[in-house]
Amino acid sequence: MWVSSIIESNMGLFSETGRHISLVWKLCGAEDKTGMDLRTSAIRTVFSYSSLVHAVAGAAGSVIAMTVFYPLDTARTILQVDDKRRAKHSPVVMFEIARDEGFSALYRGLFPVITSLCVSNFVYFYTYNTLKAVVLGTLGKPDPFKDLTFAFIAGVVNVLVTTPLWVANTRLKLQGVKFETESYRKGHSNYSGMIDALLKIIRSEGLGALWNGTKPSLLLATNPAIQFMVYETIKRYFQSLMNSTELSGFLYFVIGAIAKTVATVITYPLQVIQSRLRAGFKKNDEDSRNTKGIVEAILTLVRTQGIKSLYKGMEAKLIQTVFTAALMFLTYEKIQEAIFRLLGQDTASLNKP
Repeated sequence: MWVSSIIESNMGLFSETGRHISLVWKLCGAEDKTGMDLRTSAIRTVFSYSSLVHAVAGAAGSVIAMTVFYPLDTARTILQVDDKRRAKHSPVVMFEIARDEGFSALYRGLFPVITSLCVSNFVYFYTYNTLKAVVLGTLGKPDPFKDLTFAFIAGVVNVLVTTPLWVANTRLKLQGVKFETESYRKGHSNYSGMIDALLKIIRSEGLGALWNGTKPSLLLATNPAIQFMVYETIKRYFQSLMNSTELSGFLYFVIGAIAKTVATVITYPLQVIQSRLRAGFKKNDEDSRNTKGIVEAILTLVRTQGIKSLYKGMEAKLIQTVFTAALMFLTYEKIQEAIFRLLGQDTASLNKP
């Protein structure tokens, strides 16, 4: 019942995603092989251990990085959602949380977040590297446009699969927060964990509530798309410059930080809207009851709170997400290099600049 409802409610999105994927072949010139050879090669690549290694390394890297910088993510979420909070900077917010609710409150919801992140990045890295291997295996040469296309499609797939997990962990993270916005202090259930949150959201708000924020999330697939395009382009430049496929950990860290900074600054207003929709407070907000779409949500926020409201929590987001992404890329690159080395696979053949 749930599965059929999900499929029906998102059929348009699935169809559109399918059209985008089919276009990759034409746009990237991958239609030159015979149909049978192309299908056989693609199937082998999809189920190759190479894609699995990249997915495992990406998932592990994201979990390690998020665990290290999680208190900043907690501060960022509260700044985006709690309109009346007087503190506007992440260090002050973290101090207030630790003072009023205890130090452990800075890690509220950590387990469901890293669980969601692990699944999310596994799906993302598997899809991205599979698309990359299939198309480049046919055409052979990477470029920024292909990086952008592969990353965007991987982002769309990731959003459709994992949004319910992110809705649940946003609720868990905000549970027990001492909001300064009065209308946010009531109206939510108490959740004992990820599964309990998912079930209670379905019972009280309907199945569709698990996909709250899906539209801005789909638009935010541009964030990792831009991030990966910038990252891969800069990485290939240094690989070519140094005549080596393996770079230093410090260089991976710096490249990852630059890529995430560019992507975050461009897409941040959508992230604010996404957090507010996932938190489920839109229906309690008098100024937002008639908001029906992303553009209206942005305009309503600007009209009621000013243009600065679109960048609420950006300081915390930049600090948290840039360092998290930088550490994630460093860890991902080193883990996948180590695994391929253990398997006796030549990393130079997998990461040609």
